[in-house]
Amino acid sequence: MTWSSSVSRPGVSVQPDGAFEVHRALPEEVPVAMVYDGTSHAVMMATPADIADFAYGFSLTEGIVTDPGQIDDFEIVEHAGGIEARFWLCTDRREALTARRRFMAGPVGCGLCGLDSLEAAARALPAVPDTGLRFGREDVLQATGALRPWQPLHDRTRATHAAGFLRPGEGIVLAREDVGRHNALDKLIGAMVQQGVDASAGAFVMTSRLSVELVQKCALAGCPALIAVSAPTAHALRLAESAGITLAAFARGRGFDLYSHAHRIQEGVPDVA
Repeated sequence: MTWSSSVSRPGVSVQPDGAFEVHRALPEEVPVAMVYDGTSHAVMMATPADIADFAYGFSLTEGIVTDPGQIDDFEIVEHAGGIEARFWLCTDRREALTARRRFMAGPVGCGLCGLDSLEAAARALPAVPDTGLRFGREDVLQATGALRPWQPLHDRTRATHAAGFLRPGEGIVLAREDVGRHNALDKLIGAMVQQGVDASAGAFVMTSRLSVELVQKCALAGCPALIAVSAPTAHALRLAESAGITLAAFARGRGFDLYSHAHRIQEGVPDVA
């Protein structure tokens, strides 16, 4: 079968002036199994679009591979009950499967569910170097608004997140959507890797809060900044501080908050870390 990213379903809309029959577009959510060398490693609930991007991004941010060249072969197999993303890896990457094993059906709200130890959840992150990349205030102010045209699934359903990549002076150059915020970022990272887009040359822009797994994925991708419409969690901020990542939150309207490494934002913004 072929999975669609959304389906139309009837319902009843109850309003102050009465009840009305409606048809709504609802985002589809299906199990996506990440299968490496014939063994299912993780099952994530995700929107069935851009599955190759999702699979590549997940493999990179989970440390299964560190470079797409370590993947010998890849295919997508659709079933009535879900989708398999099948990888065949180079021999020297197979040991990574046991170092970060997941056995889970991941709810879309949590990107760490199912890790088999607290140590795995608290993995050390690489420091993102300061390459001299800087963002103007307008880059940050316009970031979340610039992401809106890249969200056709959200326009239909009002129920999905998006992750976009912003380059200073250019705006959003690439984006992906999913019911899960961390899935959307994995899809974006996977698309960037396959298209040769350098993550160190811009910022990730999210339609969600900034949680731990988003900072982890940002660091592993080598992206120096995260911009979001909502707040960071306290632990996400601690990770961003230690990894050298700029966090800009509540970026909507004509303002935003800066929580770490504010030196990357130009025009006289005082540093907070």
